Amino acid sequence: MIIAITSYHKLTKQDSINYCEIEPYLDYLIVRSPMCTSETIEWINQLKQRHFPKDKIIIHSDYHVLQSCDLSRIHFRENDEQIRALKQHSSNIKISMSTHSRQSIQYAEDLNLDFVLYGHVFETKSKKGLAPKSLIEINDVLKSDIPVVALGGINLKTMSHLPKGFQGIAGISIFNHSIKTVQALHRAWLNYEAT
Repeated sequence: MIIAITSYHKLTKQDSINYCEIEPYLDYLIVRSPMCTSETIEWINQLKQRHFPKDKIIIHSDYHVLQSCDLSRIHFRENDEQIRALKQHSSNIKISMSTHSRQSIQYAEDLNLDFVLYGHVFETKSKKGLAPKSLIEINDVLKSDIPVVALGGINLKTMSHLPKGFQGIAGISIFNHSIKTVQALHRAWLNYEAT
């Protein structure tokens, strides 16, 4: 599973063009932005008009966007209080959550969520000064029953060092590079899955 996460800024027409170009190499796109609900709806509709499949779009924590855009997937930050209620009342919605600890992953398992993002696995500019998860921590969470997706510092160099057992990779900046870089990352992920 390969998941791109939008950069945290006001998304533009050029962003939608870029994500549509790399869409064949993605399983999902998490739309996370500071835009208001109406702007986010407008941007997602632009994306869909460019033939980005709506079943690949995951909205970050905005249930109104989920409903308005007729989406079926939503992602939340770690231990968001909306998760439990949504899971109880919307069995057809696929829900994922960001996690940073074994306890959060256990919480996601208890709620029967669809997958978790876990990180940060490698050093990353977005978490400057914070050490990545240790191999002991990573191996512990990979024993979980829920699919665990690696997040943080994923790139062509770090892929060969990714501990075995992840069900996917996710990132932000790696998907802002050329299509050739994204294609190479896709190949690296397929190689990872095959070994």
